[in-house]
Amino acid sequence: MSEPPVLLSIDHAIATLTLNRPAAGNAIDLPLAQALLQAAIRCDSDPAIRCVVLTGAGKLFCGGGDIAGFATTTVTVPAYLSELAGTLHMAVTRLMRMAKPLLVLVNGPAAGAGLGLAICGDVVLAAQSAHFTAAYGGVGLSPDGGVSWLLPRLIGLRRAQEMLIANRRVGAEEAAAIGLVTRIVSDDDLIDEGLKQARTLAAAATNAVAAARALLLESYGGSLEGQLERETRSIAALSGTADSREGVAAFFDRRKPVFSGGA
Repeated sequence: MSEPPVLLSIDHAIATLTLNRPAAGNAIDLPLAQALLQAAIRCDSDPAIRCVVLTGAGKLFCGGGDIAGFATTTVTVPAYLSELAGTLHMAVTRLMRMAKPLLVLVNGPAAGAGLGLAICGDVVLAAQSAHFTAAYGGVGLSPDGGVSWLLPRLIGLRRAQEMLIANRRVGAEEAAAIGLVTRIVSDDDLIDEGLKQARTLAAAATNAVAAARALLLESYGGSLEGQLERETRSIAALSGTADSREGVAAFFDRRKPVFSGGA
């Protein structure tokens, strides 16, 4: 019996999703996209999960869409890609809009839609061996996986143009310098550093994290006044939660808060 294309493990409040097609560079075929969507729904809907970690098995994080699937599909390539990209995009939406933080551990090279998955986290730790490539132009395709939305917001339009149109590869050190990833760590330290970061995120005030994630996603699409109104409503609502009461009490008691995620 073959292993599932996405592994889901839960340790206390931390869920880890591992892209699990190492022999294929974790390339995204339809079963992997479907499994990632199912795992994302589980993480989104389980209140016991307070932090989600996304990483890859083997030497690559994700090599992008599985081009080999073009030759084996029983439908037309456009129909196949429509289903593949549509399924992947539902998973990306769940991961980016869930009410808990997403930590991505980029254990190796990321390309195509794998680039989108690599950079969609709230915190992105990249191994020294990682590098990032759009790669779409080489096969005559345009971006998917949120790449065209994320890149200009993270690194600016000019650098995004160079990566997408000129297909320029970006190494790990440059990725950290331009804000494509949060920081880089050695390959040997990635798992340990990731666990430390995941524990920190899992201990955070989840209601506040959820609100901050939502505000950041909305910030590019509206006016200043509209964003200020959303901020007002959000901070006022959060002030009545158990996490906020605990945070304020801990401030006055000069101790570290213990957040429960309660309403």
